Amino acid sequence: MRRPSFLAAFLLFLGLAAPALAYSESGTHAWSTRPLVLSSGPGTAYHTTGEIPENAAIKVLRCQRLWCLVDGPGGRGWTSKDRIAFGKTPTDWPGGINPDYPAGGPGEVCFYSGTNYTGFRFCAETGRVVQDFALLNLDNQFQSVELIGNVSVAACRDRFFQSYCERIIVSQPVLDQYLRRNLTSVRVY
Repeated sequence: MRRPSFLAAFLLFLGLAAPALAYSESGTHAWSTRPLVLSSGPGTAYHTTGEIPENAAIKVLRCQRLWCLVDGPGGRGWTSKDRIAFGKTPTDWPGGINPDYPAGGPGEVCFYSGTNYTGFRFCAETGRVVQDFALLNLDNQFQSVELIGNVSVAACRDRFFQSYCERIIVSQPVLDQYLRRNLTSVRVY
């Protein structure tokens, strides 16, 4: 009996895995605020690879200054960042940190690796900015946050305060599902 070749086994794997690869489970949850034209690269010079309709749930895999690589119903490709909302719904404030909260202080914010303020702790005082927790080997580790004193914190899923952000004004024994084990940048007020 002849054994299947490596190439045949690999092609069979790709055929079975293709539906699972069609829509990423990783990435930042977001919404299309207008129809998204998908391109093979970050810019208008690249060829079109697909389109995602308005108000569709998508995953943002990575962003540059003006362009994001997204995955959703309609395919995967690069699209303009200004057509993406990083809120919990398509009508949420469209990304970044809501500017309506006043600055606070004095006090500190403590982030915990476990729920209910347990596990490893990282604390920061008013004025502390962490643009990328990966530089401190703390990326995507925190599950709860405690506010001590007159403070609040802007917390974002991606570095440099991109993607889904939330202004936390009270302690949370369990972070929101979009931030739990997905926290990458913070600014303490």
